[in-house]
Amino acid sequence: MYNRVMDRPSDMQPARAEPIRFTYEDYLAFPDDGRRHELIDGEHVVTPAPTRRHQELSLRLAMAIGNHLAARPVGAVYTAPLDVILSDTDVVQPDILFVSNERRQVLGTWVHGAPDLAVEIISPASRRIDEVTKRRLFDRAGVREYWVVDPEIEVVKIYRRAENGAFPRVAELSREASSVVDTPLLPGFALPLAALFA
Repeated sequence: MYNRVMDRPSDMQPARAEPIRFTYEDYLAFPDDGRRHELIDGEHVVTPAPTRRHQELSLRLAMAIGNHLAARPVGAVYTAPLDVILSDTDVVQPDILFVSNERRQVLGTWVHGAPDLAVEIISPASRRIDEVTKRRLFDRAGVREYWVVDPEIEVVKIYRRAENGAFPRVAELSREASSVVDTPLLPGFALPLAALFA
């Protein structure tokens, strides 16, 4: 009897299991446990409940935008938790978001599409997610502006959609430099960082 042994080519690798990609249907079954559950590119991302300082800054900023909108109603501001469904595998809950009157078609029971402005307040557990992963996601989804608020160093980084479609960082504002945060999305809005980080 003749047996032939075949050599395994050196470039052949054992089959690897594909990572699990969750969908919005899976997301709806995630537990309501006080932590933030999000989907980014089908990956389940969980962060702890926010700190008191985080919530102070979120409330202060949302109130400043809300008060501005009361006088100039060019859209609506919302705070987390509120699902922003960007695709079947991308569901996030920005700390603050603004939707202009021109984009109000994305508003339903939840937000179904890109808001004009998304704001994330960094916590130690979310730094890389907020600064890298979500920035890329918001760029891909068509968000017009993204603010990353860093309580530790009292800085606000602003990413803004350019005419050519790019999403560069256009400003890095600091309390130390007596900076004021503003945006063309909210004409006339100006918030000194000394007031935000007080």
